[in-house]
Amino acid sequence: MVFIKRLFSIITFLLVLLFSINSFAVIDNISSAINIAGRQRMLSQRIVATYSQIGQQILIKKSRKQLRDAINLFDKQLIELKDYRKTGKINKQLQRVTRVWALMKKIAVAPVERAKAEELRMRAEDVLHASNRVVIMLQDESGTKKGHLINISGRQRMLSQRLANLYTLQSWGFTSSEYSDDYSSALNEFKGALAELRASKLNTKVINKKLDMAKTEFDMFKRSSHYKDRYIPLMIKMSADKLLTLMNNITYLYENLGGENQTSGS
Repeated sequence: MVFIKRLFSIITFLLVLLFSINSFAVIDNISSAINIAGRQRMLSQRIVATYSQIGQQILIKKSRKQLRDAINLFDKQLIELKDYRKTGKINKQLQRVTRVWALMKKIAVAPVERAKAEELRMRAEDVLHASNRVVIMLQDESGTKKGHLINISGRQRMLSQRLANLYTLQSWGFTSSEYSDDYSSALNEFKGALAELRASKLNTKVINKKLDMAKTEFDMFKRSSHYKDRYIPLMIKMSADKLLTLMNNITYLYENLGGENQTSGS
């Protein structure tokens, strides 16, 4: 009986250990690293968007889950990236990300307060810039057109959520011209990057089809954002999330393209 209990305890321990090991993906190539580091940029913006949704009681249960999921995924991916680069300049930049993320996370995990929304966005900007630096360093290290496309495509995910958070903050009553200016800049950047991606000679038929879908969705997003001079945050959120899903899929397609050794200058 004692033996059975001990055997059961050992099996349980091994299962727990196996689960904890498998709960984190192993980044084993530069393309995957660029993709995952790029997704950190998106999460910084998504957290602000979902926080603002909760503050306005927009799909409250779903928004709370999305906020928790975004926080947990950022933590998980940060561990994966630091495990991928345990030393060197990129690791030092990841330590910088860790520090600014801690300040942002402190607000994000606390009860939602309108008085904290602008501070959260400010902290998110710090996380965005620090995370973007990691992506650029990885892209430069890859030295390939493919790495550049993964970066640009992945950045579109961030812009979809940046547009959502800026729009939702304005619908919450934050009417600073900074927000409207940043919103216009994000729209222009998304449009320009989409054109760049569509012009790439590395695109497959599948990628081109997905990019066409993204353009259609983006055009719908722009029209919705000026709907009869009133705010419609739920519709904007849904459209931004469609853009996010499309660009996430496209980024994975770029990640899995051949031609790792094709240099950016070739």
